[in-house]
Amino acid sequence: MTEHHPKPTAEEAQTLADATATAMWARDRAAQALGMKIVRVQPGKALLTMAVRGDMVNGHHICHGGMIFSLADTAFAYSCNSYNKNTVASACHIDFLAPAREGETLEAESIEQSASGRTGVYDVTVRTADGRTVALFRGKSYRISGEVIAGLQTAATSC
Repeated sequence: MTEHHPKPTAEEAQTLADATATAMWARDRAAQALGMKIVRVQPGKALLTMAVRGDMVNGHHICHGGMIFSLADTAFAYSCNSYNKNTVASACHIDFLAPAREGETLEAESIEQSASGRTGVYDVTVRTADGRTVALFRGKSYRISGEVIAGLQTAATSC
């Protein structure tokens, strides 16, 4: 017989998403080093920003695609881990649509399209501050064992 757990309220789900983002950010040295900022994380969604610095441009003096990918991948990570279940990427694809330039601030918005069992699909749009779309990213997620905040789910279900 399976144990039934009531679905969390919207407020509980948001509290969990916030706590999970805070815990992840404390350990996310790569995102911190790239100067990313979390604007918001909601269940299945995330919005992060990153200013394009001089050390992020390539030989064409535009933002290196790897930097744009890193921002998109990080937004994807925060959205798919927002339920406090350890989740990693199983596949990603990005289409670069327009260049980003030094001094511009990019925002990456990740939105869950599907989540079932251990897998999920997330779409991330990377835009400039004025709304120009720079890249479209699709990430496929896979839930592994454990929690972002260890013991939180166990403590919540044992009450």
